[in-house]
Formats: sequence, structure tokens, C-alpha cells
Amino acid sequence: MRALARERPWAKGDQDVQWAITYFANQSTAGRMDYSSRVAANEPIGSGVTEAACEVIVKQRLCGSGMKWTEGGSAVVLSLWALSYPPERWAQFWSKVDRWGFPVAA
Repeated sequence: MRALARERPWAKGDQDVQWAITYFANQSTAGRMDYSSRVAANEPIGSGVTEAACEVIVKQRLCGSGMKWTEGGSAVVLSLWALSYPPERWAQFWSKVDRWGFPVAA
């Protein structure tokens, strides 16, 4: 990328090009772009599985026949849904409520 930026006249002083070069250099140095070792360790390298799971969960809960939601209502329902899946998250939530209390709107 650096070599291409030096060769292309329009890219030489372009701030966005320099930002992209810096971003990729930082991510590479931090080990976040070492895809071959991630694949060898059988770790996921894409977000497709996570995105698909989110879509299925949201669709399953909010898109039933005849359902209509406001933004606030859907946020509450999805928050509760997220707390109950996986089951141990629900217990963690209530232990924090027991410890710190729960703000209630009057």
C-alpha cells in the first residue's frame, strides 16, 4: 500500500490514504491481521457467523406475524432477550441488581 501511494500522484499527500496506511500498519503490528495463524488455530476470521446469529435472533423475536414495535419497545425486548441467552447472563444481571439496585422511573 505504501509503494502504491508513492507511485500514484493523487495519493502522495492524500490524508485518507495516509490514514488507511496507518490503520493497516497498526492492525498488522498488533497481530489482528495475521489471518493464516488464526485459521491454523481454528479461530474465526470473519463476522458472518456473528452477523447471521444476530439477524436470526432479532428476526425470531421481533418479526412475528402481526407484530409492530416502537424503537424503544424493541430495544427493551431485545435487551431482555440478550439477558436470557445464555441462561447464566440472567443470573449475572440479577446479582448486579441485588448488589447495586435498579433505577426505576416514576
